[in-house]
Amino acid sequence: MRTDVLLLGAVFGYLGLLFLVAAWGDRRAEQGRSIIGSPTVYALSIAVYCTAWTFYGSVGRAAQFGPSFLLIYLGPTVAMLLSPFIIRKMVRIAARQRITSIADFISARYGKSTGLGALVALISLITITPYIALQLKAITVSHAVLISYPQSAESILYNERFWMDRSLWVALVLAVFIILFGTRYLDASERHEGMVAAIALESLVKLVAFLAVGIFVVFSLFEGPGALFAQVAETPALSKLMHLESVPGGVTGWVGMFILAFLAFLTLPRQFQVLVVENVDEQHLARASWLFPLYLLLINLFVIPIALAGLLLDAGDPDSFVLILPLSAGLEGLPLLVFIGGLSAATGMVIVETIALSTMVSNQLVMPLLLRFKKLHVGSTGELAHWLLRIRRVAIVLILLLGYLYHALIGDTYSLVTIGLVSFVGAAQFAPALLIGLYWRGATQRGAMVGLIAGFLTWGYTLLLPGFAQSGWLDTALLTDGPWGVSWLTPYALLGLDGWDIYSHSLLWSMLINASLLVGISLFTRPTPLEQTQAALFTEALHPNLPTTALQRGQTTQGALHELLVRYLGLNAAQRVFKKHSNHFELDQQDRPASDDLIMRAEQALAGSLGNASARVLINSVVRGEALDIESLLSMLDTTTQTLEYNRRLKQKSDELARIGNDLQSANNRLRELDRLKDEFVAMVSHELRTPLTSIRAFAEILASQPGIAEPKRQHFLSVMVLESQRLSRLIDEILDLAQLESGRMSLHAMPLDLAALADHSVETVARLHEDRNIRLDVSIDERPAQVVGDADRLEQIILNLLDNASKFANPTDPRILLRLYKKEQHVYLCVEDNGVGIAENARELVFEKFHQLQANDQLTSQRPKGSGLGLPISRAIATHLGGKLWVEDPQVLKGACFILELPEASID
Repeated sequence: MRTDVLLLGAVFGYLGLLFLVAAWGDRRAEQGRSIIGSPTVYALSIAVYCTAWTFYGSVGRAAQFGPSFLLIYLGPTVAMLLSPFIIRKMVRIAARQRITSIADFISARYGKSTGLGALVALISLITITPYIALQLKAITVSHAVLISYPQSAESILYNERFWMDRSLWVALVLAVFIILFGTRYLDASERHEGMVAAIALESLVKLVAFLAVGIFVVFSLFEGPGALFAQVAETPALSKLMHLESVPGGVTGWVGMFILAFLAFLTLPRQFQVLVVENVDEQHLARASWLFPLYLLLINLFVIPIALAGLLLDAGDPDSFVLILPLSAGLEGLPLLVFIGGLSAATGMVIVETIALSTMVSNQLVMPLLLRFKKLHVGSTGELAHWLLRIRRVAIVLILLLGYLYHALIGDTYSLVTIGLVSFVGAAQFAPALLIGLYWRGATQRGAMVGLIAGFLTWGYTLLLPGFAQSGWLDTALLTDGPWGVSWLTPYALLGLDGWDIYSHSLLWSMLINASLLVGISLFTRPTPLEQTQAALFTEALHPNLPTTALQRGQTTQGALHELLVRYLGLNAAQRVFKKHSNHFELDQQDRPASDDLIMRAEQALAGSLGNASARVLINSVVRGEALDIESLLSMLDTTTQTLEYNRRLKQKSDELARIGNDLQSANNRLRELDRLKDEFVAMVSHELRTPLTSIRAFAEILASQPGIAEPKRQHFLSVMVLESQRLSRLIDEILDLAQLESGRMSLHAMPLDLAALADHSVETVARLHEDRNIRLDVSIDERPAQVVGDADRLEQIILNLLDNASKFANPTDPRILLRLYKKEQHVYLCVEDNGVGIAENARELVFEKFHQLQANDQLTSQRPKGSGLGLPISRAIATHLGGKLWVEDPQVLKGACFILELPEASID
């Protein structure tokens, strides 16, 4: 199964799959159906951070230093959580200024400096070369382990001639892939959609492979995590390894490694490429800010179990535990999957890193040199554009060969993690110029350049030089005695700072020197007008309406601008720039002055292909004038801010007026409703008063007109008149009570009382009447006393009203009423139920309206109850004034209507 031919077939088959995915992604982009316009694809592309270092080296570091490997991933996690404040700003700047790389970004910030851009490109090339070598080493070692196990892989690694070295051929194959899908267009700010799609696929492959081997180790080799950690607990050395004390450098090592990972995540050229240059929508950061940390969690889930398992089983080189453990179990398919996963992790990094470096080499190193040769400026067909594409392709091959050379000469001296951390500290040297420049307008180009050079030299002295000494290229006495025997210049203990891990030690000195010189020199140097302008644009990048007008105060003709674009970008690119500005370029327009907007578009087009520094040089060659000064730009920003504030206030006033209008409309509707209710109330009161008055008047007229009426009939008429006058008096009293309650003029004599005793008294009051009508009244009082605060007369009025209503609506054949009193959650509840037909749910609130009485369509009876229709509204108003409630709900015991009075329980002192 592990034959070399089969393995090579799997490798080339996988690389062929990447070719197909990349080609499909580019084809979809050309059709206008981008596949990278997805935040999920964007988050997966960011996972290029997880290289062979993660796949193999994290286990190796965990086997040596326990949980210290986690800091490498905690830093990026925090960086992504802070993405709305840092990365979003970088993305917006890159989109506006057509940034092509981190070198272009730093160069653009400091006045589009050619020298600073070249310096960043050179440092990137030097610091990232070991990292590329790391990936080639991981591929070579994993391949050797796979085909030689259980024998040692050293015979394969060190006895082959260089033209038989697998890592060399992997580098060349990757060079072909990168050239095909990374240098198709001159405009380096354009998205490499096929490449990004392939990287997203590789992120999934390496995650699946690592999880597969982790699940196998934990649940197959050890039958679960409990069994694994039980064996670890029996081995004191392994138990101690998992403690925080095993982290190199202790607390300083923790802090240093966290800061290093945070800074490197933002400054590694490949991370800048996928985070910033390849970003198609800054809104994608919202999902990536949690999806990428989740990816880091998953791919590190089994790192410690695999490391512990490898140490328990004495599986050999910790960097190869991921591959050796399934091989030791006699498996064939899983080791091949693991190898493909490691290949994915390595190739993904190499592809993106090489594209970023080749762009920097062409735009920041080669292009400024080409601009010095006048003969290259004569052509008019965009020949320089073709030259630049060829230069990028040659740079790709040379970068990969340089990485292979480092691997062949020095790579075996360090472990995978060690090589990666050396590059991390080197790339972190860009952080002061990048981050300080994002937030401090006073940072200058001279300060950034001096600080960067000093930080880079410090990194080289404290980390890179010792690597050559350990490889035998320099005297090892340098590491122990220092140069010329000066101990305080020892690279690993500079100025006597001993006891730190070498990476935190190097990071401290290099960052301290770098940032101090940047700030110190910036305070004593004067920036150029273009530096000031760029500083304002970078620091104010998140301004809600940053001006997008040209930054050039000058004049040129459309013809000169068109000729410049044709010469360096070609005719098609020039026509696209003019088409965005107007319909197209005509010969009769060549003498017309070019607008500021057209100059800006031309410079952006040149920047996307040649870099900001070269674009500025070329624009200055045809535009006569000077850059927009800082005062003008800030004035534009201030004007914009004032306009936005004025608009905000106008919108606020508009919203307030709209809200006031809505309130007035609601008040008007309420007044209309109150007017309607008033008319309805007057009509109902008139109707209710007219009924008894009509009876009294009719009988009085009979008695007056017939003086000789019989005495029995006279007495009957008089008794009716008395009853109707009493009814009229009660109705007037109820109307007055209701009016006083609603207006708040009724004074209630609230005092502590026993609601249970009051209920007993009310029951006694109606007992004789209920007996006469054969009504069965049951009483259930759970709590005695039931203390509440209220007006005894008014509460008794409510209880009597509820009992009276229940007697009217109870079942006429077997009338039953239940009065219950109970406490619940510091409230006292009095419930009155009857066994009548009940009240429909849609009529339960209607019964509390004034003069409303249930009709045949409200409840199943044709008998209209006697009453005014004011009892329940008055009862609810009294309950509300006493801090309680009165409502109708579903019956609890009987099957009729159920009225519940709720009052807050009074505290008993």
